[in-house]
Amino acid sequence: MKTKRTWCVPLDSRYYYEPVSRQKKAMNGAESLIRSFTAAGVNVCFANPGTSEMHLVQAVDAVPEMRAVLSLFEGVCTGAADGYGRMTGIPATTLLHLGPGLGNGIANLHNARRASTPVINLIGNHALYHVDYDAPLTSDIDTLAKNVSSWVKGDSTASSLASDGMLALQFALTAKPGSAGQISTMIIPADACWNEAGAAASYLDVPERRTVDDKVITEVAQLLDDNSMILINSDGLSIEARIAANRISEKTGCRVSMTPFPSRVDGGAGLPGCERLPYFPEQVMAALNGVEKLILAGADAPVSFFAYPNTPSILVPDNCAVVRLSESEEDTTQALESLADFLSVAGEGYSINQLADLELPTGELSIRTISAAIAALIPEGTIICGDSGGGGAAFGPCQTARPNTWLNLTGGSIGQGGPVAVGAAVACPDRPVLALLGDGASMYTNQSFWTQAREGLNVTTVIFNNSKYGILETEYLRLGVNEVGERAADLFDLSRPAIDFVQLGNSMGVPGQAVETAEQFVVALERSLSESGPSLIEARL
Repeated sequence: MKTKRTWCVPLDSRYYYEPVSRQKKAMNGAESLIRSFTAAGVNVCFANPGTSEMHLVQAVDAVPEMRAVLSLFEGVCTGAADGYGRMTGIPATTLLHLGPGLGNGIANLHNARRASTPVINLIGNHALYHVDYDAPLTSDIDTLAKNVSSWVKGDSTASSLASDGMLALQFALTAKPGSAGQISTMIIPADACWNEAGAAASYLDVPERRTVDDKVITEVAQLLDDNSMILINSDGLSIEARIAANRISEKTGCRVSMTPFPSRVDGGAGLPGCERLPYFPEQVMAALNGVEKLILAGADAPVSFFAYPNTPSILVPDNCAVVRLSESEEDTTQALESLADFLSVAGEGYSINQLADLELPTGELSIRTISAAIAALIPEGTIICGDSGGGGAAFGPCQTARPNTWLNLTGGSIGQGGPVAVGAAVACPDRPVLALLGDGASMYTNQSFWTQAREGLNVTTVIFNNSKYGILETEYLRLGVNEVGERAADLFDLSRPAIDFVQLGNSMGVPGQAVETAEQFVVALERSLSESGPSLIEARL
């Protein structure tokens, strides 16, 4: 198989095994599918199965190369597949129970779609002949799936199930024009699983990303000066792409920025630095003040996360020209490197992050002191999984910390951080994982603690407990009201009753402690990061 350059890990031919000639007995459709996946390098399944998936469970049991990871909620399965795919570039499968199971997992599939993460959903369905009888769990699974999938297949037979699985894999790994992500969903009839199949299917080659034409490179090169900005996303977030962008910046004086919600950023000391557009629309407009030419490299023009009265949706200054260097499905790394070469930029002439002399914080426990402690203490190679809450504030300080990887909340659907941390830890068992969760967000998918304990995953979870949906209070005040009324405040309040996150974690096998000062947080974080296995720190703000 031809290997392509990508910011993710390509599939490896070493996974190919077991030629058809060696298969000694006939397989049913389910086993042919699972054997096809493992032969192609897809060997992790995040599962919450039900009755209609029992033959798939049987197939997983028969194929030890497929690692099955159980979750108690489908949103953990889909979020974990997102984290796994962001770290490896190889899709994991999810195993979900009919339409309700998929429905429970859609929120984190939405985030995965926005992150352009390869994922393959295996959704069990009734046998084809049984669907017309409208049994209690019958639903329009196709409509649900199309909202979060680039490719959907729902009419497989036992003889086609394995080959359809290879199509699903091919689509999951293909940068598809007009699509925000690479999620494939197989809606699998039960009779396609239990009927006899022929054999496992072969891997299908994945097309290379389309390269950017030299004419476009030349035209963009003529626009670059100190009044321009290159906005990067997609594979423009790769280390190689950011090096090229910084080379261009050194030569032309242009600014380089990533979008507000980048899916994965490998940063820290020794790696290329890059600014990041902020969240609120007025902040974005301020950041773009003076930019006369906005160059889109795998990104789209910035838009307001929400609509606000008297605020534009597209956050580009009136006098700013928007020029596209590359689409999200194109090879943005190639485009930026070609642009740097065209400008005759020296290979070593680019800025990198410097390791800061970070002091351990003392005194009041706050988002600022927590961020400072995280930046000072994280070991090299830490994977940081964000969600809503105050954890995002640590992104900036961590760019001058030891090298690390950030997996950001991409689609705005909270409840991502814990599940993504599960997937990242399964993908990279030798790297510490740090999940930064708001108190409200953590409750969406707290079942992830159980999976972390069950699998012995090296995840430290920090919960920012201010006993409220803080972002909603902020957004409410942005309506122009002077104060939050009692009844409105009650809809943001999480203190009635108070949630004891330490007890919650302990009940699912994750030891934890609550901290109330910066000094206590430093001790707790230092200990958690030095020990293997899952742990929880409740930061009471």
